[in-house]
Amino acid sequence: MKIINPQKCAVFFDFDNTIATCDVFDGMLPRFSRDDLWVKLEKEWKRGRIGSRACLEGQVKGLSIDKHALDKYLSEIKLEPYFKKIVKGLAVNKVKMFVLSDNFDYILKRILKANGFNDLKIYSNKLKLVGSSLIPVFPYGNKSCHICAHCKTKNLLANISKDSIIIYIGDGRSDICPAQYADIVFAKDELLEYFKQKGMTCFSYTSLKDVYDFFKRSFA
Repeated sequence: MKIINPQKCAVFFDFDNTIATCDVFDGMLPRFSRDDLWVKLEKEWKRGRIGSRACLEGQVKGLSIDKHALDKYLSEIKLEPYFKKIVKGLAVNKVKMFVLSDNFDYILKRILKANGFNDLKIYSNKLKLVGSSLIPVFPYGNKSCHICAHCKTKNLLANISKDSIIIYIGDGRSDICPAQYADIVFAKDELLEYFKQKGMTCFSYTSLKDVYDFFKRSFA
């Protein structure tokens, strides 16, 4: 295994189904939606007829949930057991770390803070809580592309230098574009399938233990 200079590395994590053991926002939909419109929007998004912003806007609009109920739900979310070990190891080696998500800042920060992560740099969509309504805000969209609500690629490229070793860890559709800029990709589910179809190189992983083992070997 080739030893990597950790100080040149920039590691980008997806959140849902990567750091978290589930898709946190998707779990809210059947639980807190006023009707089944979210199902139709999800199908339209999966078929590529609408982008994730249109899908998320409609799904958030259909939710009926106050801060207390949302916080209670978020307190039940579990993180991948090896994430804490990875973050600790990367911090010791002074590796830059970022979380890129098409979820919402309130959700991510609440979960991460509850698990002892207060200093991770997060880029995501934003969420305002007003009574029993949630208001989504999308500050990181790409006007020339409507596939994702949050253009992860834009924030990835803004946080690297010419000699950066880019490491990307993800699983879903919103990870496909940014992962293609990475030198090392850990992929599962839709992201893995895409890389396989295109004949592109990546590491398949089933849990973050696989990623932890890689870093342990590479920074030895």
